Amino acid sequence: MKSRLLEVWQQLRTSFSVEESPNTTVETGKAVLAAVQTIKKQGASVEALKSLLQNSSSLLDVLCSPLAQVLSGGLPFLPMGIALLKFYRAITKQDPSLEDCVFIISQAAYLESVKEILSIYASVNWDANPNIQKATTKQLQKLNDLELDSQTASEAIACFHQSELAQAFNQVLLVRLLLAKIPKANASLLIKRVAWNTYRYIIQAWIELGYPIKNANQPSLLDWHEEQQKIQSIDEYLKYYISPKPLEYLFNEPFSLKDIYVPLTAKPLDEKIEYLDLETWAKTILLKQEKLEQVMFIQGQTGSGKSVFCRMFADWVRKHLYPTWIPILLCLRDIDLIESRLEKTLERELKSGYIQLDNNWLTNKNTRFLFILDGFDELHFESRNNLNLELFIKQLAKFQQECKYVEMGHRVLITGKSMSLEGIHNLPSNLERVEIVEMDGQLQQKWFGKWSAVQINPKNASLWQFLQSEECPSQVQKLAQEPLLLYFLAAMYRDGKLVIEKLEKATQQTAKTIIYQEALEWILAQPSERDRNNLKPELTKYKPEDLKRLLTEAAVCVVQSKNKASISMLEARLEEDETAKALIKKAKGKLANEPLKTAWANFYITSAEREDRIEFFHQSFSEFLFAERLKSRLKIWTQEYLEEGRKQLITSEAQMNWQIYDLLGFGKLTPEIVEYLMGLLTEIPDFPWEQLFKRLENFYHNWCQGKFIDSAEETLPQKKLRQLQKYGIRELGQRQIDIYAGLNVLILLLELHRHTQNQDDLKKQITFYPSGQPKGLFSIADQLLLSINYADSIQLRNFTTIVGQFLSNANLSDAYLRGVVLSHANLSNANFSRANLSYANLSHANLSNANFSRTNLSDANLCGANLSRANLSDTKLSRADLSRANLSDANLSRAYLSHLDLSDANLGGANLSSAFLNGANLSHANLENISWDEYTNWENVQGLYIAINMPEVLKQQLGLI
Repeated sequence: MKSRLLEVWQQLRTSFSVEESPNTTVETGKAVLAAVQTIKKQGASVEALKSLLQNSSSLLDVLCSPLAQVLSGGLPFLPMGIALLKFYRAITKQDPSLEDCVFIISQAAYLESVKEILSIYASVNWDANPNIQKATTKQLQKLNDLELDSQTASEAIACFHQSELAQAFNQVLLVRLLLAKIPKANASLLIKRVAWNTYRYIIQAWIELGYPIKNANQPSLLDWHEEQQKIQSIDEYLKYYISPKPLEYLFNEPFSLKDIYVPLTAKPLDEKIEYLDLETWAKTILLKQEKLEQVMFIQGQTGSGKSVFCRMFADWVRKHLYPTWIPILLCLRDIDLIESRLEKTLERELKSGYIQLDNNWLTNKNTRFLFILDGFDELHFESRNNLNLELFIKQLAKFQQECKYVEMGHRVLITGKSMSLEGIHNLPSNLERVEIVEMDGQLQQKWFGKWSAVQINPKNASLWQFLQSEECPSQVQKLAQEPLLLYFLAAMYRDGKLVIEKLEKATQQTAKTIIYQEALEWILAQPSERDRNNLKPELTKYKPEDLKRLLTEAAVCVVQSKNKASISMLEARLEEDETAKALIKKAKGKLANEPLKTAWANFYITSAEREDRIEFFHQSFSEFLFAERLKSRLKIWTQEYLEEGRKQLITSEAQMNWQIYDLLGFGKLTPEIVEYLMGLLTEIPDFPWEQLFKRLENFYHNWCQGKFIDSAEETLPQKKLRQLQKYGIRELGQRQIDIYAGLNVLILLLELHRHTQNQDDLKKQITFYPSGQPKGLFSIADQLLLSINYADSIQLRNFTTIVGQFLSNANLSDAYLRGVVLSHANLSNANFSRANLSYANLSHANLSNANFSRTNLSDANLCGANLSRANLSDTKLSRADLSRANLSDANLSRAYLSHLDLSDANLGGANLSSAFLNGANLSHANLENISWDEYTNWENVQGLYIAINMPEVLKQQLGLI
């Protein structure tokens, strides 16, 4: 059986004993509006409903009226629809049919949704066009012949926004909005939101009707109540978790993130587009269903604004796209366990009602989620459940591909550090990647405009003119392009705490560290009133250096615990520091359930709702403070005292060995920690670099020989393992701890070597050979190869993941590295002279400016490697794979390139003088501006006919033309 809207309305008129009004001067929209206003003031009555039925053809006629009147005053459209059905049942003594109910309820619910969604945009003039009534009436007349049977009515109940009714109603509203001069894209977005939002009012109506519908196989009232609870739980999540994010205070300031936020700029990694607005990029992809299989992937450096963007974008989606999209924001460092499938991880973390009440929450057609996952590089090791970052990224990619199906349709947006991706060798193809770029002058000026607007004295707050002046050091101008550092600079400049003299003398390496140092001292020396209240009067008596000591040790706990540490772990590490212990003890007695707050971190010491833990607000804070703690240890290891006229080290070798395992036997050092550390050490006047180098080198050699793990007694790795397990860090074993301690010392030695190579007074004293120096004619420098194999014995490519990005400038001369795997490693400027790299895997490695003079690279895999400006003179490269390698400007003079695969390689500007190319494959290789001489051997070279940019003179010489 099919019903038409006009027939349903006529049936209601008959039931209420009313005729259609012959008075054509009465506008139907005004009749609906008048009836609703009457019901609002006097309640539902037969008289009011009779007037409605007599002078209108549907409830949607109200869209002919001025929307300003429809949206204001909280008009009860849904109660009017419910009243129509209830009075109909009371008068006729029979239940209305399913089709009749759906016709009436869907209109009332749709109008409630119109009222809710359009009311958000109070500044819009919805009634700008005087011809609205005529055009809307014409579109409404098309509804009179709309037919609805039981199947399509059931579909409208189950998923209204996909129903035929929704399409018909949307056309009426679209005409109405376009006549109001709303841009078509915006109007289309609004009607989608209205249609999706109608579902909640249909549920509400079904519950308020309170009786089963005749001949309808519909969910029970209990099912409808559960559906309503799901929607309410989503509303609460958005209200209490997403909505407050932009309003959070910024450090100690009296203003919020929203007050000074400016949209960032990004650059796509896989396209030729130069730059684009990050928010525009995210919105465009989210609204384009044709790219549903693509994961939105945002990468950037520390402090580039990734987390702030996530908060702001999640709230924008809540405001402007909900319920077509429901933003779910997850900070990945807070996740306790990563399951084998993303769906299971989400269910574990999102303990909201919409998941608890619905086992099929991801396939519910009335909900569509945008999962914003912030900080993939901050996942706990124990959270990964044997998953590394590569597998986790593939897990996300698989989930997004599955979302292409109609019943899924969700989207994933994920952020993380750029550097963390370098160790991932096979990224999925469905990643839509962009990288946040530094703030340009225009963005900075916009930021300063907002900054000045929230300052008490804008004149004192303006750093902009100083940044543009010649007095500003270039390194400060560079660092001011990072949002986090820009805030620090502006705030310290405002408060007169920016020490320009220090920054003028700083290098690019030390400038960032100085800013963090000064920012920390500035914050600790002058806590805001809010901080003083949180710390309590007794706690503010502690000196800044005591609070700094507490923070630096807390940073060690947090870094070693992968962003979540217990207070008991901190207390144990402060066992010998009476002042810091007293501070925590006093905090326990005074703070009750409130956290001990500082500008950089919170200490949840006693809490009924949260477990005792330490939380840093930004990863860079904990990394910088960890570097501070490591610096103090390194400094102590070099200090001496006089005893009987002889210098003695304050820290014995045994003590230092344990302290190395205690500080470094936890996981890999990040590039940020290493950068901060070297900047901090450089700032120490007359630092004894040679002394530190000798002590660390001695440890490294002993570690390579297995001295610290091959013992019948308790080993240092075992001691550290027990310490970590005591505080819930259980993902490591003795071998992992031993490997991390040794490789982290290797990283420090590589950094010391690189730091001193441009200093003549230190260069001779500090030369580091990771593989060891050959001690005789038949000795082999294989110390590094053994270390790589040891590290890779617990996980493939483990060495490259930990150390690979620190190998630039390494001295690997005479090293025996046959068969080594260093793919994707950064070996730029490395010295491989006379090394044996036969059968080595160096694919996609950065080997620019590397020295391969007289190196054995036969049978090596150099596919996709960057060898630009590398020195390959006298190098044996026979049978090596150099396909797609970048050899631009490389020195290949006298290189042995017999039978080499150079297809698709870039040889632009390379020096091939006297090179032996017998049998090499140069198919599609770029030969632009190469140089050669009469001794270059071109015999039996393949692919010359299809080589690119081959010089004309060479073609003539080889007889190709």
